Amino acid sequence: MADTGTEREIRDEWGSLSPEFLAAMQGAVHSGDKEALLREAKDLHAADLADLIEAFEPDERVGLISALGRSFDVEALAELDEGVRDQLMEALPADVIASAIKKLDTDDAAYLIEDLDKEDQEEILAQVSREDRATLNRALEYPEGTAGRLMQTEFVAVPEFWTIGKTIDHMRTERDLPEDFIEIYVVNPAFHLIGVVPVSRVLRNRRDRKVADIMEREQTTFRVLDEAAEIAFKFKQYNLVSAAVVDADQRLVGVLTVDDVVDVIQDEAEEDILLLGGVGKEETINDTVWTTTRSRFAWLLLNLFTAILASWVISLFDATIKQMVALAVLMPIVASMGGNAGTQTMTVAVRALARRDLGAFNAVKVTLRECASGLLTGLIFALLVGAMAFWWFGSDKLGLVIGAAMIINLFAAALGGILVPLVLDYFGIDPATASGVFVTTVTDVVGFFSFLGLAAIWLV
Repeated sequence: MADTGTEREIRDEWGSLSPEFLAAMQGAVHSGDKEALLREAKDLHAADLADLIEAFEPDERVGLISALGRSFDVEALAELDEGVRDQLMEALPADVIASAIKKLDTDDAAYLIEDLDKEDQEEILAQVSREDRATLNRALEYPEGTAGRLMQTEFVAVPEFWTIGKTIDHMRTERDLPEDFIEIYVVNPAFHLIGVVPVSRVLRNRRDRKVADIMEREQTTFRVLDEAAEIAFKFKQYNLVSAAVVDADQRLVGVLTVDDVVDVIQDEAEEDILLLGGVGKEETINDTVWTTTRSRFAWLLLNLFTAILASWVISLFDATIKQMVALAVLMPIVASMGGNAGTQTMTVAVRALARRDLGAFNAVKVTLRECASGLLTGLIFALLVGAMAFWWFGSDKLGLVIGAAMIINLFAAALGGILVPLVLDYFGIDPATASGVFVTTVTDVVGFFSFLGLAAIWLV
């Protein structure tokens, strides 16, 4: 990581890249001051360099990479958001991308070129070694978001009859081993995985001991087609640092490490946040105006139809509203409170489903608890809003109407906020994707209907 002094120089008190640093770097790019760029950027951590690239305009990004030349840390490319990565992959020459691929692990190299056209991929892969080309082509055959795409194909594997001494000598002399590894995998002659040995255990045992004597046979493994969400859950659940990946025949083909899974966990969390807000799951602040508009349009269109439904409910009571204007003043309060309460319950439910803390085993208990909370909250706010309505308009009946509507709507908000995500999850639909629209519709319709319906019965 970058040292503390470097972080203080390039980042402000909120952790963002400082305006002064950005302005200096942009000025150096525009003026072609390679010496200044090398001095300021060549020692940046890959993640900091990626943030710098993302903060630049598209033409500035290419200029920065070109100016840094061989001093450019190619690992920064693997840290970029997808939108910026795709723009750079289109703009950079094929030989520059090929040079970067040669220095990256399999998973990072595959990330760089996975969304390029087949022709562009072939042009780039033609410039790497036959072995690397075969490895990358095999990785790209696996679906995106699976263990096969996320895994590194560089690992250390030894037979169980080797001694500790021979294993250590192998790690010291073999040139094709990964630079960093945590565990050594034990395989049979058919390359089937039979055990694992932490490197620390190898170092703490005598050279004459057999690997079979110190290996662990029980371990958590993944298949090449396992989904990213399942991988992230097991890494968190079992506190994994790394794990083997096997094919359909149980042959060892790769390894997943915690640094890759942290990215998966972050991506899953970010995706849920975006979907809850009705935003495309791949949208970033670096997207173009058209891309941003397109990713948001579908949910806004759906929201338009649900808003029309709520307006239709209001139209059923237009005569009631005409007779008592106070109803038009107060009814947004009922709908707004219900919408906010429903969003609170829905957010907790979606998070619990994602963490697998909510399921058939406790769905009834959690639903009853949320409904009880909704009723209690409704009673408290019914007293507050009812008193406010009486003070404002001098009508005790109006206070009773809005109080009763508040209880009904907050109960409906709690029930909808928990049931909508559960039902969507039951039918295999990501609850983060559509819960917000449906819960808002429930609270708007129930809120308007209960408030105006009670007013039509008691006041008019």
